[in-house]
Amino acid sequence: MKAAVYDTQGKKISQIELPVQFEEPYHPDLIKRAVLAIRANKRQPYGAAPRAGKRHSVRISKRRRDYKGSYGHGISRAPKKTMWRRGTQFGWEGAFAPGTKGGRKAHPPKAEKDFSVKININEKRKAIRSALSATLNRELVETRGHKLGEIYPIILESKAELLEKTKDVKKLLSSFKLEKELERNKKKKIRAGKGKLRGRKYTRKRGMLMVISSKCKLSSSAQNIPGVEVTEVRNLNTELLAPGTHAGRLTIYTDKAIEEIKSKALFTNKEKKFKKPKTRTTKEKPKTKEPEEKKAKENTGNPQARQSRAQRAESPLPQSEVPGRLKTPSRGRRFASKESKK
Repeated sequence: MKAAVYDTQGKKISQIELPVQFEEPYHPDLIKRAVLAIRANKRQPYGAAPRAGKRHSVRISKRRRDYKGSYGHGISRAPKKTMWRRGTQFGWEGAFAPGTKGGRKAHPPKAEKDFSVKININEKRKAIRSALSATLNRELVETRGHKLGEIYPIILESKAELLEKTKDVKKLLSSFKLEKELERNKKKKIRAGKGKLRGRKYTRKRGMLMVISSKCKLSSSAQNIPGVEVTEVRNLNTELLAPGTHAGRLTIYTDKAIEEIKSKALFTNKEKKFKKPKTRTTKEKPKTKEPEEKKAKENTGNPQARQSRAQRAESPLPQSEVPGRLKTPSRGRRFASKESKK
């Protein structure tokens, strides 16, 4: 399958052979499963404090005598905390029990709950390939709500990765008549629900995705355009290609990115692992060996120099007089001297 390559002015300059990854059939169920797995693995721990609702000075008891002050007053035997007292008259409030005001929740969410989901690596790769092929399907992209121009799919030359300014990136997108798409992404709505109070007041429609070969100037210059995302090829996943489990996102590739997919066989069973660049470390200088002649001279000058075991065995001197050995009496002599003194 071949596709046209365009320059930054929107003119066709050449053709490129698309790799096998773009020929995968469309599997919406598999894409949905992979996206939901990514979302589940991103979830943060969520739950109530272990002692929430249990910090009151009350005691739960099932014995009748512990509640003798409440008999005959039409008061339940639920655990209570004393708020005021006048002789034998008490003012209580229910606490601790789930059914009482200020009590704990019956079954609160637990922070230790594990939300992670496993998915087979072959299924995950197949889902990415399926989502990649869906990005080239014009019908799927339009049904997702994107506003396309006359040209689609869009594959740019590698010079596009060198664009430094945001206005140059906007000019590039307008050359493919994507102004309506940019206007669509500018609109934002106030979120319904409690998310407004949690730092995510506004919602905005997900716009186009630009796929580059490696970190470059385009990743920072396109950052300020609302709705536009830039990512490296090796960081692609199903959530980026199919946000909200709906495949067919408007995606712009560079020819270098497509070459990398082909050369490294990304998202296939023959994928070459990405190697992180090694950090610079100070090289240790190799230890220089001292010449043997110098060592020999030093040993000859020292009478107490240590000898090897073989040399000691061959030497005619007694073991006590061998150089490098302490001249201590043997154990037998010491005991003999003590017996003679006695």
